[in-house]
Amino acid sequence: MTTQKTYDVRTHGCQMNVHDSERLAGLLETAGYVDLASLPEGDRPDVADVVVFNTCAVRENADNKLYGNLGQLRPAKVKNPDMQIAVGGCMAQKDRGLIVERAPWVDVVFGTHNIGSLPALLDRARHNKRAEVEIKESLEVFPSTLPTRRDSAYSGWVSISVGCNNTCTFCIVPSLRGKEQDRRPGEILAEIEALVAQGVVEVTLLGQNVNTYGVEFGDRLAFGKLLRACGDIDGLERVRFTSPHPAAFTEDVILAMAETPNVMPSLHMPLQSGSDRVLKAMRRSYRSAKFLRILDQVREHIPDAAITTDIIVGFPGETEEDFRGTLEVVREARFSSAFTFQYSIRPGTPAATMDGQVPKEVVQDRFDRLIALQEEVSWAENRALEGREVEVLVAPTEGRKDAETRRLSGRARDNRLVHFAVPEGAEVPRPGDFVTVAVTYGAPHHLVADSGVAGGRYAVRRSRGGDAWAALQDGPNSSGKPAVSLGMPSIGAPVPSVRSEAPACHVAAP
Repeated sequence: MTTQKTYDVRTHGCQMNVHDSERLAGLLETAGYVDLASLPEGDRPDVADVVVFNTCAVRENADNKLYGNLGQLRPAKVKNPDMQIAVGGCMAQKDRGLIVERAPWVDVVFGTHNIGSLPALLDRARHNKRAEVEIKESLEVFPSTLPTRRDSAYSGWVSISVGCNNTCTFCIVPSLRGKEQDRRPGEILAEIEALVAQGVVEVTLLGQNVNTYGVEFGDRLAFGKLLRACGDIDGLERVRFTSPHPAAFTEDVILAMAETPNVMPSLHMPLQSGSDRVLKAMRRSYRSAKFLRILDQVREHIPDAAITTDIIVGFPGETEEDFRGTLEVVREARFSSAFTFQYSIRPGTPAATMDGQVPKEVVQDRFDRLIALQEEVSWAENRALEGREVEVLVAPTEGRKDAETRRLSGRARDNRLVHFAVPEGAEVPRPGDFVTVAVTYGAPHHLVADSGVAGGRYAVRRSRGGDAWAALQDGPNSSGKPAVSLGMPSIGAPVPSVRSEAPACHVAAP
């Protein structure tokens, strides 16, 4: 059994939470801990010495999930009092000392604004033999300056801003994460260039509202300029971003997408509701007609763009007529897929106390009808791609049935999931490599591309991303994850202490 101190970071929620967890892992490894999953099974303890929950306050039943997981760890804590449990993220920022009251075996609670404090808080709790709760109200250090243990050798997240200036009535995130703060373009591009030098071929730009990037330093066209600047980085093959806000989506961004070859033809544009009355109650500062005009503009300049969305069903006061408005927008928008949610009350949000809370059975019925319609649309859109060639960035574990179907999986340029067959005797691509195949079947939620085994197109393009992935498999790090990278130095003036960090939530808060 290993004598090394181990850690286990468990992530709930959005893409920004995943990226924050990469930084938490980097901090712990810098402090001398090793990833529990990286150890050989025979040397791996049942539970890590430090278990960190990076929580979300957005998803339904987030509280129950957290306290249920903490309860499952209690016997391990009783058996090994030296084991430490830490809780961070939005739930920690919201519940604060309540977490220790409900789960006294928790050692550390830290907020969304001070993830860099985790190692010190663990040491302090160990020394003082008591729980340490530290919740900052403003940004302690911009997260990009922290060490990072990235999950992928060939694909990376890059935060361009933190926080949110909107006041959507269903969303608790801004109150927990603070106002929007933008990174300087030079810092962002330097981080991307550093990732590309390590073998990354794909980056996703992250922000609560990426297309409001630049407002803080007075340039409303900054996001489009940033996309174009990404196009000048040698070796960067794919650029994605999430999520824009329809109210701030402008033609300069559409043109930047269309005219920058490495910016992918995919767009995640949260709709939330197709009813203008409900959008107003949500404080979403656009209406359905504007939303659809944006999609028309995108498709005019990027005909092959795949557009996805978020939709909330059963918002307080939603009538059957309102819901039919949502169905009509979904039919017209032709989303390639949609993240659909049943509204549930989030204490602390204006919507929680609104009149007209919709009965659960009505919400469920509408949800089922929306899912059925979107699946019909998604299936038709995917069937229309049959026979078309797609370039796939190969992933290690995208498909649940890859082993039994003898297929590999990855993402097309438009971000659709593709399962493809490798012809017998043909070159097997590595994760991080690219494969060109033809779609043989469009399913509701993915594409099948067996053209290679049918005598059609099958071409592998090895990449620096595949080289980076392969190097990890041959190296001492059996987890297959890149080594910890140091944080990026800050450019220009220090971050004002009055501003606060707020990693973006990919999905709006149903």
